[in-house]
Amino acid sequence: MQVKDKVKWQEALEEVINNEPPPDAPQVPDPSTAVEDGSPDHIICEPDEYAELVEELRKSGLIKDHWRGFRVHRKSFSGKEFIDWVVKTKGLPREVALEMGQELMDRHFGQHVHAQDTFEDKDQLYTLLDDDDSTALNSGSLSECQPQPAGFLGEEIRKMILKIYNAFLSADGKKVDYKGISGSTEYQQYLRLTKELVRCQISDATLEEKLSFFINVYNALVIHANISVGPPVNLWQRYKFFNTVKYLIGGHTYSLQDIENGVLRGNRRGLGMLTRPFSQSDPRLKVALEKPEPLIHFALVCGAKSCPPIKTYTADGVLDQLEFAAIAFLEDESGCIINMEKKQIKLSQILKWYQDDFGDSKQEVLQWVHHILPDGVKKSNLQELLSTGNFKLSYLTYDWGLNS
Repeated sequence: MQVKDKVKWQEALEEVINNEPPPDAPQVPDPSTAVEDGSPDHIICEPDEYAELVEELRKSGLIKDHWRGFRVHRKSFSGKEFIDWVVKTKGLPREVALEMGQELMDRHFGQHVHAQDTFEDKDQLYTLLDDDDSTALNSGSLSECQPQPAGFLGEEIRKMILKIYNAFLSADGKKVDYKGISGSTEYQQYLRLTKELVRCQISDATLEEKLSFFINVYNALVIHANISVGPPVNLWQRYKFFNTVKYLIGGHTYSLQDIENGVLRGNRRGLGMLTRPFSQSDPRLKVALEKPEPLIHFALVCGAKSCPPIKTYTADGVLDQLEFAAIAFLEDESGCIINMEKKQIKLSQILKWYQDDFGDSKQEVLQWVHHILPDGVKKSNLQELLSTGNFKLSYLTYDWGLNS
C-alpha cells in the first residue's frame, strides 16, 4: 500500500469513527453472541501488511545466491538492493525504505545472515525466514498474521497440546502413545499451529509467560521429533537429538539444548557443553531468563522413562504448578528414596547433572529437596539423616528407554 493511499485510508477511517451513524444503519453485533468457527487450530488474527511486501519481493528478482568469500548465501538479497528497489518501485524516500527493511526483520519475515538485529543500507545480506535452509521442524511457509505475543500464542498451543495429552498419554503422564498421536487430527492441527511460532513475539514476555511457553513447547517438540525423526537409541544419538532437533521461534532457531540451557537455565552450560548456548552477541540472549529456575527440571520431559510425567503449564500460577510437579516427582521413588535402616539417600540423576541449579554442594542440594518436600514421613526421615550427617548419598540409574 502506497503512503498516500494509507493517508487517505486513515482519514476515511477517522471520519467513520468520529461521525454518528445514520438512523437506518445496521446494529453493531454484540461480541458476546460471536460463534467460534469450529476449527480448534484456528487463530483469529489481523493480516500483516508486510506479507504482501514479501510476495512482491519474491517476484522482484532480488532474491538469488550471493557469494561472500568462500561461502554462498542461497536465496539472499542485500540491504542496499532492497532499499534501491523500494525507492524505485514505491517512490518512497530512502529513510522510509530503510524503516521498511527493519520492519521485515522486526516482524520476523526476514533475517540477517549473521543473526544481527539491524537492517542496513549496505551490502549486508539478508534472507526471508521461509527461504532459510533450516532443519527446524516447523520451517517452511510463514504465517501471514501479525506476530502473536508469546503469552497468547503459548496458551493457544497449550490448549491443543492438552487435547493430545488427554487422548494419548497414560493416566500418570509417564507413557506416550506416539503412534496414536502421529495419526490423529489433533496432531495435524498442532503442526499447523507451530507455524505461528516462527514469527511469535517473545522478547516482551513476562517471566511466567516464558516459563510456561518454553516448557510446553519443549515437551511438544520432543514428541514431534520422536514421531518425525525417531527416538535416539544411544549416547551419540541423544547428543545429536538434543542439539539438532529445533523449532523456529520468534525469528530464530532454538534446539532442545537452547531452550533448556539457554533460555530456562539462564544461559548455563549443559551436559557435555564446552561453552554457554548463547554468546554475548546472540540475539536469543535477550530472551533467556536472568537466572536459572531449578523447578523446570521437574517439568521438562526428554522422552525417557525416567523423566518426570508430562503436563502442561499456564502462565497464571506457573511457579505453583512447577512446585507441585517437583513435589510429586520427589515423593515418588523415581525421584527420591530414603532407606532409614541403611541410612541411604538416593536421588534422581537430574539432581546430580544440574547440581549447580539447586546448590553449591551436595548438602545444599539435599537441603533444597528437604525444603520442597511436604510434611510427612519422607521429609521427617530426610531431616533426621541431615541432622546427624550419618548417611550415604547415591543416585538412581536413569532409564533412557523411550516413554512409549
